[in-house]
Amino acid sequence: MTSTTSTTSSSNSSNSSNSSTESGGGHPQEPAAGTGAGPRPAPSRFRPPSDGVLLALGFFVVYALLSVTRYLRYENRSWDLGIFEQAVSAYAQLREPVADLKGPGFPILGDHFSPVTALIAPFYRVFPTPVTLLVVQAALFALAVVPVTRGAAFLLGRPAGAAVGAAFGLSWGMQQAVDFDFHEICFAVPLIAFSLEAVVRERWRAALCWALPLLLVKEDLGMTVAVIALVVAWRAQQAGHVRAPRVALAVAGFAVVACLLVIAVVIPAFNAGGDYDYWAKVDEGGGPLDALFTAVDQKVRTLLWILVPTTGLLALRSPLLLVVVPTIAWRFVSQEPNYWGVDFHYSAVLMPVTALALADAVARSRASRRPWLRGYARQLPAAALAAALALSAYQPIATLTHADTYRPGPAAEAGERVLAAVPDGADVAANVRPISHLTQRCRVFWIGDTAGSAPEYIAYYDPARDAAGMVAYARQLYPEAAYRVTASEAGFWVLRRD
Repeated sequence: MTSTTSTTSSSNSSNSSNSSTESGGGHPQEPAAGTGAGPRPAPSRFRPPSDGVLLALGFFVVYALLSVTRYLRYENRSWDLGIFEQAVSAYAQLREPVADLKGPGFPILGDHFSPVTALIAPFYRVFPTPVTLLVVQAALFALAVVPVTRGAAFLLGRPAGAAVGAAFGLSWGMQQAVDFDFHEICFAVPLIAFSLEAVVRERWRAALCWALPLLLVKEDLGMTVAVIALVVAWRAQQAGHVRAPRVALAVAGFAVVACLLVIAVVIPAFNAGGDYDYWAKVDEGGGPLDALFTAVDQKVRTLLWILVPTTGLLALRSPLLLVVVPTIAWRFVSQEPNYWGVDFHYSAVLMPVTALALADAVARSRASRRPWLRGYARQLPAAALAAALALSAYQPIATLTHADTYRPGPAAEAGERVLAAVPDGADVAANVRPISHLTQRCRVFWIGDTAGSAPEYIAYYDPARDAAGMVAYARQLYPEAAYRVTASEAGFWVLRRD
């Protein structure tokens, strides 16, 4: 990765004595001759355009429609929405956050350290439905568009900034995350975006302050905080500051220690087994080195997806791209194949990094002595937007162009009728599709994981089974109890214990 210093930072070195630690003392800098770019404003004088806010409002509507219509169509993809609703519901009632779907009475902080989800509790208290979580997630994802657009506009000007912001909002990583029910990383995406916006605007203190709350989002993000702090230290030193690099290095050290303490002490303290369960995904098989060199072709494709359509590989010229390393590292050294690809929500936290790294790299390339590089960089914001638009035809957002997306459909209507046979407050074991349609009114367990006790109800989705097969399956799971089918339609089943 090329470690060239940005034109703004180079200019700031000679003027840093008159600037504050917060602003970084940026000054206008003329681009290289022939690039056609205007001067960059001083950070303290930059007036962000409203483009980011307008884009964010538009993407909020798109994201909310995408996730809420999927929920209403009963097309849930995992149990995560149910797990997080159980935890948020507990926070809303001022109880210990427990997710019975992970096991009866399982404290959610013994799984992942994500106390930030408690911030949803006041909204859930007023609107106790899983849709609340989906709308909050849509708002947080859309909020990230504001700093991305603003940071890109600071570096490149308004048109290019709007192009980068729109490309980020449409990026495949964001669309996959929105399409994957709910996950706590919805808090991480805007925090990373605001932090890196502050970095490119040379507001060192703000960059660190935006990064630190990532420690409360998920345990692995402590390493991301550390890398952001190291980037701040490097950029601040290049800008001629003395105190800011020292503070940033201290924050980096604190983040690493906090990450290790959470994984080694805090999570095991909440976990019934006294351990961090996800170590198994690293230690199983041949260990992390074996995992790293497993499915190399798939991992290379994932890296290309991260870098090519979003940045045309130009982001490799920006030190901001280092912020993707911790997330990619833990994914690739794990033995879990789902981490290696481009599905689900795992790449969402990388999208604001690649977007702002692209903007930073374009700004750096404008001062290049190589005409081809200046020309290539000049076209990339528009090219990234064009790529995002083209790929969207094959991404989840394309479903919003279909009329059927906005109708629940016969399967969802059947599911609603069948699940109505489960009374409020009942203990029920369920598989994926029924889960998030029951968690707001029942105590829901994962099917077969009820700590040896037989639940009063079973809610199940499997179009391939018949009534006799469902009863036999229930007997296999809970041999001490007898169940009978009380409602069934279109593959949805409800069984009651006799």
